[in-house]
Amino acid sequence: MKVACLTGGGDCPGLNAVIRGLVRTIHNAGGETIGLLEGWRGAIEGNFVQLNPMETDEILPMGGTILGSSRTNPYKDESLVEQVVKTFNELELDCLVAIGGDDTLGVASKLYSDHNLPTIGCPKTIDNDLSSTDFTFGFDTCLNTVMDAVDKLRTTAESHRRVIVVEVMGRHAGWITCFSGIACSADAIMVPEQEVDLNAVCELLKKRRENGKKYGIVMVSEGAVLKGEDLTTKDAELDEFGHVKLGGVGSRVAKMIEKKTGIETRDVTLGHLQRGGSPSAYDRVLGTRLGIHAGRLALNKDFGKMVALNGLHIVGVPLAEAVGTMRTLYPEFLDEASEFLR
Repeated sequence: MKVACLTGGGDCPGLNAVIRGLVRTIHNAGGETIGLLEGWRGAIEGNFVQLNPMETDEILPMGGTILGSSRTNPYKDESLVEQVVKTFNELELDCLVAIGGDDTLGVASKLYSDHNLPTIGCPKTIDNDLSSTDFTFGFDTCLNTVMDAVDKLRTTAESHRRVIVVEVMGRHAGWITCFSGIACSADAIMVPEQEVDLNAVCELLKKRRENGKKYGIVMVSEGAVLKGEDLTTKDAELDEFGHVKLGGVGSRVAKMIEKKTGIETRDVTLGHLQRGGSPSAYDRVLGTRLGIHAGRLALNKDFGKMVALNGLHIVGVPLAEAVGTMRTLYPEFLDEASEFLR
């Protein structure tokens, strides 16, 4: 069997673990693996590299992806989709494993349903917002990166008696904001799933200052929603999948907090820092397991599936069911966090 894989969308720690697990599994069965370069762009242009166990055995601790990535969307133009199919046939592939988030896997799902192309998906996103899987690799490493950054920011916030607003990723889902907020003992958490009353947050910050706490940490999702406020983005440009580029919410929230409280307030946007670095032990293991099971689905010719974490088990779920539905933050986590936010 000849299997190709690609990594699309935003990079994250653990991608190389998946590649390594997939390559080893296919190789052990006597098959061949290649890597398409820079996501769906490589599938369109036919750019690839050979992948074998010797060359991929040492990539486990590396962040990012050795194959490169892009936000290329073949479905912007039907001729590009035809080119992907042509590349698949010219390379004499038996299966294509797409490693990515909702957009990347959405393309894989359409190729399977529209063109009967044998595809398999592997869920990747630091946002942890893909349905049909309990957790996505990259999320745990991201949380540890945010936690480390906020722990450092806390010392300067306390020294200068400031409030610091930390903007983290999360367009539609507040998993990063809520989990890192709990891990960092934040004074306030602002997520897309729940409107936040900024006046109540400001009153809480003032109350805590009166009670002796001389600094504050506020965690804000890039897609946070505030009651009565229009938090417009700093850049209305769209990517190839039609998503508005977000950013700048933290700065606006910081200015409003300072105006309402009179407390000196600064903001920090962690941005792409959250995507970088060596994967945590958890993400190395999860990524490896997902790569292995993606390879096994390919060998069993069980196409049109996505590998997913279900409890402690890796299972195959229909790609069509796994994409298109955003998995937002469960209300119970916000409820638990609220014990420390009042």
